[in-house]
Amino acid sequence: MNTLKVWMLMAVLTVLLVLLGQAVGGQSGALFFLIIALGMNFFSYYYSDKIAIKMTGSRPVSESEAPELYAIVRRLAAKAGLPMPKLYITPSPQPNAFATGRNPQNSAVAVTEGLMRMLNRTELEGVLAHELAHIKNRDVLVGTVAAAMAGAITMIASLIKWGAILGMNRDGDEGPGHLAGALVLAIVAPIAAMLIQLAVSRSREYMADATGAWMAGNSDGLANALLKLERGAQAMPMEVNPAASHLFIVNPLSGSAVLNLFSTHPPIADRVRKLRELRL
Repeated sequence: MNTLKVWMLMAVLTVLLVLLGQAVGGQSGALFFLIIALGMNFFSYYYSDKIAIKMTGSRPVSESEAPELYAIVRRLAAKAGLPMPKLYITPSPQPNAFATGRNPQNSAVAVTEGLMRMLNRTELEGVLAHELAHIKNRDVLVGTVAAAMAGAITMIASLIKWGAILGMNRDGDEGPGHLAGALVLAIVAPIAAMLIQLAVSRSREYMADATGAWMAGNSDGLANALLKLERGAQAMPMEVNPAASHLFIVNPLSGSAVLNLFSTHPPIADRVRKLRELRL
């Protein structure tokens, strides 16, 4: 059900992008901006691991430094049929973790110093299984495509609004009705695109929770970990670029209250409830 929802949301993003492109320059405009979006997708996707690691200040960790971490990830990756990812430590007291990489062969998992201190082994396994589930489900690709398309929609909408301000198309054949319609679309589309992008992100979190619980062999570890991580994030908000916040298992900036509709993460209570309902 979540997979169908994600692809329906992505289809809506595509329609918004094409409509805005047509408003700017007809069919050629739609094609032009679609090519721009694809270029943005490729760059963000191909270098996703390097970008995320740099933005979060994470450092590589060796097996001699973290033998338990390596042992857990190696076992879970083998069960999921995944290659061993690169492992990193993020220098933060907040308990949190994220996964990144353009494909399973070029993936990375990072855990914070606070996570390693706070969780027991079962909880740590649950969190690591969740992150490996993101890799298995190709969530970096889906998230990158959604973000790039939303970014392109916002860019085109800005062009339409500035064009109206500067008097472009004033003498065009389309008439005032066309300009008014384009302006309404330019105002509504970026808001819709942002909400859709956030909805995609929340759906992928639910899917990673379910897949991770299967990989770990139980749902209690991840459910208990999420409750601890939520308390930790509220007590110790992380100093991290907001553009990277969607990567983490819980919102690292959740010390401030955010409406669920505008959040990259589902409510922890809902995630825990769904995990408790799983029969593994």
